[in-house]
Amino acid sequence: MNRTRLLIIGFLALALGAFVSYTVYNQLQAKRGTSDPGVDVVVAAGEIAVGAKVEDKDIKVMKFPAANAPPGYYSKPRQVLGRGVILPIGKGEFVLPNKLAAENAGYGLPGLIPPGMRAVSVRVNEVVGVAGFVQPGTRVDVLLTGAPGSGEHQTTTVLENVGVIAAGQRLERNAAGEAQMAPVITLLVSPDDAQKLTLASTEGRIQLALRNPLDTRQEGLVSVKTGALYRNLTAPPPPPRPRVKKASVVVPPRPETITIEVIRGNDRKEINLK
Repeated sequence: MNRTRLLIIGFLALALGAFVSYTVYNQLQAKRGTSDPGVDVVVAAGEIAVGAKVEDKDIKVMKFPAANAPPGYYSKPRQVLGRGVILPIGKGEFVLPNKLAAENAGYGLPGLIPPGMRAVSVRVNEVVGVAGFVQPGTRVDVLLTGAPGSGEHQTTTVLENVGVIAAGQRLERNAAGEAQMAPVITLLVSPDDAQKLTLASTEGRIQLALRNPLDTRQEGLVSVKTGALYRNLTAPPPPPRPRVKKASVVVPPRPETITIEVIRGNDRKEINLK
């Protein structure tokens, strides 16, 4: 009797163990079947410089969990091939829409120009270009010195807080922050400012003033004339006043007096007529 009971208990234990094992196995299989298989994401295979055109060698496709994929990611290489780069992309970084020019916008400098803006170049030297520290990504003021109407020389600020989009043929600044000379600086301006800048370059001498990128104030400065540079400069004497001739007053001659004598009987009387 005791032996039979032990066999029954052993059988029940084996059945319970098998049932538990089967249940756990099914749960693991279900979790494996519903696990995140990942999504395809386009990343940079190497460093991609600003202005470059994305080619096959520049990108690769990698699997990432959907929860870790960045918003707006590209999943197919054809979505990014041939487009221009407007922000530097490091090796292994996601290729995202904000780092690429719009489709059919081209690459190089044209692809970096936002809609409604213009790129205007001005010729510079070591002085005008602030010793080579005016580089892509910096902000400058444009000053003009001239003598309007062949009068006194004066300097005025034509444009303020203008972005530099290129220095020579470079679209990126030196990574080490070193000065780099360029004969031409290209500025990113509005169409109205493009006209002012072009006119200023023909009216006198252009000077660029480098400014802190965090300083975006518009000063609205007035023009500075030559006389303001000399504190003890005496003012020129006022021009002589023209002499005004006094009009001569012609006094008409007094009329002559006519005397008439009137006699009435013994009365005699004189009457003066004027």
